[in-house]
Amino acid sequence: MPRLAIDGGTPVREDLLPYGRQWICDVDVDAVVKVLRSEWLTTGPNVAKFEDAFAKRVGANCAVAVNSGTAALHTAVFASGINPGDEVIVPVMTFAASANCVRYQGGTVVFADVRPDTLNLDPACVEAAITSHTRAIITVDYTGQPSDLDEINTIADRHNLIVIEDGCHALGATYRNRSVGCLADMTTFSLHPVKHITTGEGGIITTDSPDLAKLMRVFRNHGITSGHRQRESDRSWFYEMEHLGFNYRLTDFQCALGQSQLERLDSNLARRREIASRYRHAFDSIPEIAPLGELPDRQSAWHLYVIRLDLERLQVDRAKIYRALRAENIGVNVHYIPVPWHPYYLRLGYAKGQWPVAEAAYERLLTLPMFPTMQDKDINDVIAAVDKVVHAYRL
Repeated sequence: MPRLAIDGGTPVREDLLPYGRQWICDVDVDAVVKVLRSEWLTTGPNVAKFEDAFAKRVGANCAVAVNSGTAALHTAVFASGINPGDEVIVPVMTFAASANCVRYQGGTVVFADVRPDTLNLDPACVEAAITSHTRAIITVDYTGQPSDLDEINTIADRHNLIVIEDGCHALGATYRNRSVGCLADMTTFSLHPVKHITTGEGGIITTDSPDLAKLMRVFRNHGITSGHRQRESDRSWFYEMEHLGFNYRLTDFQCALGQSQLERLDSNLARRREIASRYRHAFDSIPEIAPLGELPDRQSAWHLYVIRLDLERLQVDRAKIYRALRAENIGVNVHYIPVPWHPYYLRLGYAKGQWPVAEAAYERLLTLPMFPTMQDKDINDVIAAVDKVVHAYRL
């Protein structure tokens, strides 16, 4: 077997292959330039057009565009009526924003453990975490595979709770033949460059409730009941602030980019699923590697391709494997550090060791490159590098 690059050998590839990358075409550029040459740059007609197209794509009645995935989560938590003293259940295996949005409203985060096969929120752990102060559940579709939404919604109905689905990984995923985006009280999506479609930075919330959508549109505009475009149309200057909102507006030219990107979502998903299939087939013959499973009643959107290392079969830990793969110019990453392990949450009194499934999984996780413009050679390089590194360190 060739010498590892970390030990002075030749890397599998000459340039670094990132774990994610945006896909921008000339048609996207043209759509943005057209708006830049128009009369509206922010909160113009393209915002509503994008919202309507997005809602239709996921099968929801309404969509509300905001300026980041974090803003989408915060807006949904606000619309849920979370206040100080209220508890919200959040999975421990997620990006910090899934929990931070509760703190922004003064709520208390109650972390729950995840399923060992998918690392999605475990409904049994949700049930065990409910108290008289629980007001909502945030479930995260980790890597793009939908959560156990029917079970979570049943629990929520029984306890009169709001369900927010953090679908930032899962645009285009399906759960029991239904699209993510119409399966919870509110579903949030990220439009960051590494996601399925991008507006540069951006986010969007879908809901079937016109009342929730109206409240969220007010919240994204400082809590003001009318927008500038509406006042221009009405030839009125008057406005009122009903809520302590934020400036979470998304620009018109970003929404034009989002509309253009949305038209390529199906081809984006198809390529991601092809890459996932190639990885899965290759790693079947490497016993030290265990990809997360895809359950038969749902179809992942494959935002991330995460593997777990069987450390009992290896001479080294995850950190060494990570460094060795980076030396081979494979841009592996780790998603995620358990949220309560972060210093901010430790200072709030959370302590390690309470979520055994997520915490044990974290020590073994690696994220491999996954984006739709990956070439076949890129896929082959990832597989070759994983095989090379694992072979060098296997017991």
